[in-house]
Amino acid sequence: MSSGQLEVERKFEAGPDAVLPDLTAVDGVATVGDVVTHELDATYYDTPDLRLARARVTLRRRTGGTDAGWHLKLPTAVAGSRREVHAPLGPRRSVVPRAVTEPVTGVLRGIRPGPVATLRTTRLVTPLLDAEGRVLAEVASDTVTGTAFAPDADAPSTTTTWRELEVELVDGDEALLDAVTAALTGAGIALSDSPSKLTRVLADRLAELTPAPPRLPAADHGDGGPERGRSGKGGKGGKARKGSKRAEAGRAAPTAAEVVLAAVRTQVRALQTADIGVRTGDPEGVHDLRVACRRLRSILAAFRPVLDRAATEPLRAELQVTGARLSAARDGEVALQHLRAVVDAEPPELVRGPVVARLRSTTVADHEKGRRAAVRALSDRRHLQLLDALDALLTDPPLAEAAGQPAPAVLADAIRRTGKRLRHRTAEAREKAQQEAGEGTGTGRQETVPGSSEAEEHALHEVRKAAKRVRYTAEVAAPLLGTPAEALVACTKQVQDVLGEAQDTVVARAVCTRLAAAATGAGEDTFTYGRLHALEEWRAERADQAFWALEPSLRAAVRAAAQA
Repeated sequence: MSSGQLEVERKFEAGPDAVLPDLTAVDGVATVGDVVTHELDATYYDTPDLRLARARVTLRRRTGGTDAGWHLKLPTAVAGSRREVHAPLGPRRSVVPRAVTEPVTGVLRGIRPGPVATLRTTRLVTPLLDAEGRVLAEVASDTVTGTAFAPDADAPSTTTTWRELEVELVDGDEALLDAVTAALTGAGIALSDSPSKLTRVLADRLAELTPAPPRLPAADHGDGGPERGRSGKGGKGGKARKGSKRAEAGRAAPTAAEVVLAAVRTQVRALQTADIGVRTGDPEGVHDLRVACRRLRSILAAFRPVLDRAATEPLRAELQVTGARLSAARDGEVALQHLRAVVDAEPPELVRGPVVARLRSTTVADHEKGRRAAVRALSDRRHLQLLDALDALLTDPPLAEAAGQPAPAVLADAIRRTGKRLRHRTAEAREKAQQEAGEGTGTGRQETVPGSSEAEEHALHEVRKAAKRVRYTAEVAAPLLGTPAEALVACTKQVQDVLGEAQDTVVARAVCTRLAAAATGAGEDTFTYGRLHALEEWRAERADQAFWALEPSLRAAVRAAAQA
């Protein structure tokens, strides 16, 4: 049997002579409790390639203190917090319970963890209390002796000793944590750069496992290369534009491969964190995982001149499969939440029959069904092989000809190409809308094109997907291209939100039809489901109109960023 909790804490470097300041001066702290001493012994487990530590996960078996047992500490999407899973010690020290390995199935991927380090800690815990005696936070002063086992059984172990402080919230909030942090740093106790005790102990081994920088192909600076701008003539297209950071970077600009691989690495980590979230019941886990899949697919597509498409296209296909297997559960859940909110706002006389109860029971049933389906999908060998392949890509990147070129020009060229794709999808959507409206194709410059046919909805959905690719490409480019790329990110986010609402109505209308059929079978009044369906049609038309009002500014934003 296992249990879990969310841990919010901060670590601080503390020399042997560091003394805690008077923390009763912190707003909300009325008194400081008695210091309690614990002697803790922990053995940390990982794979030979330290894949848990590299994924910001720690797995340990601890004795002593108030929480003896197996502890699994997991990253979350919230900065400064980690989720903990606990399991009892059990009689067998060498057998890691399934309860603490199942959440990291996507990290371990069939590799059995073994002991990699031990930590012996003398911990002095000082509770911070409010006026009512509640414990707001605990300040732990830890004197630690860590021993890292060598990967080779014949090599000697490495021992490290240090002192650190941890401040962990109990009943306090982030404002209290910030105030305690300010008090400690004001007393000369600095925040720690080390994410965990284990990473400090294993620092040398982790450094050895860090992939070496990729060997870049020689940059081609001949005519027509992306570094020469859109014109291919070394004229205006190759100069830094106002608001761009390209001129500031100068010769120090990173290569395209460095920027793109950093972006891929960030999204692979996000995918891994979301995978853990799904397995541990995080309500946003499925959403976060789908977003990470979409971002990775977009980055790999947008930067084909940097990473060889022969290697990345199979990954994009598998990422699409993973996202699709999770989409039904997430989309239906969002639709049901929206419909429940709409019903709550309706006049009582328009809510006929047990609509609220049916929506609630359907939400519960669909959520559980979706959760089980998501875990099955992520435990499938196909998904685990995808994670292996993503790791392999980062370890040995399949570089293409633009990999060694200065990043700013390659980034701007990627925005231009993804923007061209968006422009084509938008033209197709405009043509569909005009055909449905009986207006012919024409030049298509009207600002609003209302419509709700299936063909129009599909065309606008394709526009939304193209806008996402532009957005994710611009996000990669923004740190180097500056204001134009940042403006494009903001604009495409607006478009994504508007067209996302339109797509949400497609799912919501299907849910309305499903609920009405179930209600009919049960002999219930179906009037309200028809009304909800009509309200969703109206919402879709408003979203379509909002997009066409935004479209001219979207074109301008793409053009400006592509020339940055």
